[in-house]
Amino acid sequence: MRVTTLPLAVTAYTATSALGQGLDAHLDALCRQRSGLRINDFSNTPLPCWIGRVDGVEELALPAAQAEWDCRNNRLAWLGLRQDDFLAKVQAARERYGAKRLALLLGTSTASIRATEEGYRRLEAGRLPADLHRKSIHTPHSLTAFVAAALGVEGPCLTVSTACSSSAKVFASAERLIRLGLVDAAIVGGVDSLCDSTLFGFNALELVSPEPCRPFDAARRGISIGEAAGFALLERAPSQPQAELHLLGCGESSDAHHMSTPDPSGLGAELALRDIFERAGIAASAVDYINLHGTASQKNDAMEAAVVARLFPTSTRVSSTKGLTGHSLGAAGIVEAVITMLALREGFVPGNAGIIEPDPACSEHFAWRNETRSLRIALSHSFGFGGSNACLAFARADHIA
Repeated sequence: MRVTTLPLAVTAYTATSALGQGLDAHLDALCRQRSGLRINDFSNTPLPCWIGRVDGVEELALPAAQAEWDCRNNRLAWLGLRQDDFLAKVQAARERYGAKRLALLLGTSTASIRATEEGYRRLEAGRLPADLHRKSIHTPHSLTAFVAAALGVEGPCLTVSTACSSSAKVFASAERLIRLGLVDAAIVGGVDSLCDSTLFGFNALELVSPEPCRPFDAARRGISIGEAAGFALLERAPSQPQAELHLLGCGESSDAHHMSTPDPSGLGAELALRDIFERAGIAASAVDYINLHGTASQKNDAMEAAVVARLFPTSTRVSSTKGLTGHSLGAAGIVEAVITMLALREGFVPGNAGIIEPDPACSEHFAWRNETRSLRIALSHSFGFGGSNACLAFARADHIA
């Protein structure tokens, strides 16, 4: 028997991506359908593709007390934490509950691997150069260790690395910790920065598009890789009656169909959705909007479109926003959760970005252009390599029955 999810108040949230820094920049880009993708100007060896690069990362300095964690990924994290008064809201939560009752759960797929790549390019007599000879940055836990130190968090601290579902699955982990009484609140989020390992790795899999990605387009040619940082603060709903948005529940599954290809029937995605319906106590017909995983790869989009058509009424509107941000891998879950919450807050459905000619297999559910709608419940999909699936359900607090 599944355990009913504990609804949680979302008392702070923010995102930093190729669209800009903070909620206002993202809302403006969504409303104007302004893409943040650019021709690749990042990789050490030329690779003809488009990327979602965040400006200002190179010039940023970490706080002096956390200098040992200096690398691109942690700089991007620090840039993201400084938006939308997030640091002040975390400090207030730490004072309310105590540092040991505040959890930190972050998702990433590559962490600080960019620094490791640079170190191997600059080997000195077979050893890492002195400026990069820091074990704190050559580990998957570098991101979370840095953020914990920067925020003064002393509760449970966890790094989740499940490919593209990483920073969606942290919401489920946080809900469990709070429901079980192990903590009173949780900071969740994710950060992934550009690196050659992902750019050339996905290119070797023939998944990188030579043009800006076009999710659910009839002539889509693959993904555009981006980078991003995003964070949210989750607290028990009764203790935060002023919160506008709630996390209703999380659904998870593992289909184990293939290392890099989803089950074409969409079984894994459907299991995650049915999990969230049961845990959150909602029906498919109650969902007003879904921010799709929508990567612009041939097989992912085909699978997801089929699942939507099979499970939801046409009153449910759906779209992908990766045509604006690119696919930020381990940070995609949190960035698209933030976009979903913005849609709920503002009462609009973001259009399916980058589309030229819709795939004929797509159903009437798709919002190809922005739509103004009163939204009550919205989902965010994250389907990772290896069949690691996560779905999140959010609701406006004033529309919860």
